[in-house]
Amino acid sequence: MVSDSLKAKLLHQRYQLVGDHSAVKPCLWLKRSLRGQGHCYKEQFYGISSHRCMQMTPSVAFCTQSCVFCWRNTTFDPDPDIPWEEPEKLVDDCIAAHRQAISGFGGFEGVDKKKFRQAQDPNQVAISLAGEPMTYPHMSPFIGELTKRGMTSYLVTNGTYPQRLAALDDLPTNLYVSLTAPDRKTHERVNAPLIPDAWERIGATLDLFPSIDTTKVVRITSVSGLNMRDPKGYAKLLSRASPDHVEVKAFMFVGGSRDRLTMDNMPSHDTVRDFAKAIASEISYELADEKRESRVVLLSK
Repeated sequence: MVSDSLKAKLLHQRYQLVGDHSAVKPCLWLKRSLRGQGHCYKEQFYGISSHRCMQMTPSVAFCTQSCVFCWRNTTFDPDPDIPWEEPEKLVDDCIAAHRQAISGFGGFEGVDKKKFRQAQDPNQVAISLAGEPMTYPHMSPFIGELTKRGMTSYLVTNGTYPQRLAALDDLPTNLYVSLTAPDRKTHERVNAPLIPDAWERIGATLDLFPSIDTTKVVRITSVSGLNMRDPKGYAKLLSRASPDHVEVKAFMFVGGSRDRLTMDNMPSHDTVRDFAKAIASEISYELADEKRESRVVLLSK
């Protein structure tokens, strides 16, 4: 369960804690969308509505890695043994927490009232936020519950639970896997795994990817001076996964990452684009879209 010290830190950072192991936190782009100040790159790339997206995690304190670029808490338990909340109740509780988190925006000047009303009933769930979501053992029925309610879902995993991914009967609308190293040595330096076989598990997830019948995305978080090298190495790994899309996105110098990295580690959008092009030149993908504000480039088959 979430320790008292971590709970205090998360509450200070305006997380809405849900039960003993989950959390909700509206993202920056939801707030901007309500004010008519832009939208998330996922709206541009995939067509979701930023103001109706609920960002949550079912495992706020648990992860198998402690990535140096992570802007979240990285004091994780890699193997929790706790009572887990049932999926239907977790969905209900997360929606209630999401509504509570955005309730104050109704009185803000410049907020679109129609969008604010729609935001009370999210129709898209980003299962990410913090921790490793696949730590939650009931992910398949949780996704099934979201689908039953007419909600789309984007599940972001670090790839260290291939067996649980293979066992998913209910699939997210988009399945993301984070790939932040072209080789084991870089992975150990950048991702600081908390389990001994993380690299092997990620490889198993990449090999599993082609058999999963949903939209699949590999996300490469690019950190200057650490992992923006060896595009052929990335291409070789991507060829094993054969995802529909590859997102090459800049590391952002925010949150807890500021304790481990510097501004020099945050690449410009142009640098990210050049790196993405270098990877694309090695495989049969092309630059399909980009969003300069978010420093992200989309490669697609």
